This record gives sequence, structure tokens and C-alpha cells, in this order.
Amino acid sequence: MRIPKHIGVIPDGNRRWAVENGLEKKDGYDRGLNPGLEMYKLCKKIGVQEITYYGFTVDNTKRPTEQRRSFTNACVEAVKLLSEQDAELLVLGNTNSKMFPEELKPYTTRKTFGKGGIRINFLVNYSWEWDTGYVKNELKGPLKSNDVSRVDLVIRWGGRKRLSGFLPLQSVYSDFYFIDDFWPDFKEEHLDEAIRWYSKQEINLGG
Repeated sequence: MRIPKHIGVIPDGNRRWAVENGLEKKDGYDRGLNPGLEMYKLCKKIGVQEITYYGFTVDNTKRPTEQRRSFTNACVEAVKLLSEQDAELLVLGNTNSKMFPEELKPYTTRKTFGKGGIRINFLVNYSWEWDTGYVKNELKGPLKSNDVSRVDLVIRWGGRKRLSGFLPLQSVYSDFYFIDDFWPDFKEEHLDEAIRWYSKQEINLGG
């Protein structure tokens, strides 16, 4: 199979998963930690060179306080877990906002952990306007995510078919694969099926 160099991960459906399992919405976020770590291990095993995880957006911070605290804590814990792996890790988001967790500021320049190798980007308090410098109908740059490569394949869990502002420039020529299952129900077959589907796509980058 043709393996994408860079996979974007949109881990949606945590709140809906919690409700379906008799929990409060805020209790779904930490259930995404193990899937995120498993996704990393599988990608590393098959030779993916870069992964970008969509943590939370600026718009997400408008949710109720208890949910915001919960997904923020989950993102902090996820980054800590990934920093214990072999990775070149970067957290990307608006650090000037009080919504950006202080614990993650040391990760906002790319650092190598363990043996390095696979590049991991984690979007936290991210928005495409912040990234591109979009103000009053003008792009004023420079691009904040200039250290992130073009995304070959974006996989979104949770059944919704939209990008929600995910790396708009790097995903211009991405292929998109949507999974109905919620992110906490991640399983290896999801990635296998996405890779097999991607292998059948014609990649010409507009040419």
C-alpha cells in the first residue's frame, strides 16, 4: 500500500460518545488519550513521517467552562504522553490567549524526544485566522504553521464531513476520509481502512 507521509487527525465525537455511554459530556475527552497514543504507535510502525492532531480550537473555548477545562486537561495530558515517545513534537496555537494552557508553552518550539524520527504537531487553541494572519478580509501572515508540511490524508472520526478550520493551507490537496465511529471507539481497523482507501486515490496535486 502507498503510505501517506503526513496524516491529519480530527478526533471528533468525544461528547457524543460520553452521552451515549451515560456520562456527562465533559467526561468524553480523556477517553481519547489512549486512541491518540495508539494512533501514534501504528503510524510510526507503518512509516508515516508526520502526524497532526487537532486538539481544540479557539471556537471550542466558547463551550461551557467544565467542558473547556476537561478538553484542555486532556490535551495537556496527550502532549505529555507523546513527549514520552520517540518524536519531534510541536504544539501550535495562539499562545497570547489566556485559553492556551501554560503547561504547553515549553512545547511551542519543536523539540526532539527519545530517538525522534516521526514529526508530531498538536493544534491547541488553534484557528485558521490566527495561523494565516487573516484580519479584516486580508491575509497578513506570516503563516504560523510554516513548520508543518503538506497533509496527504486527513482522517476525521465522528461522522461529520467538514474540516472545521484544520490547517487550511496544508490541506489544500489532501484526501479526506471520514469515519462514523466516535474517536474514543478508535480501533486499528480504522487506520487500515483509511490507508487502503488512500492507496487507491490518484494523487496528481492538480497536475
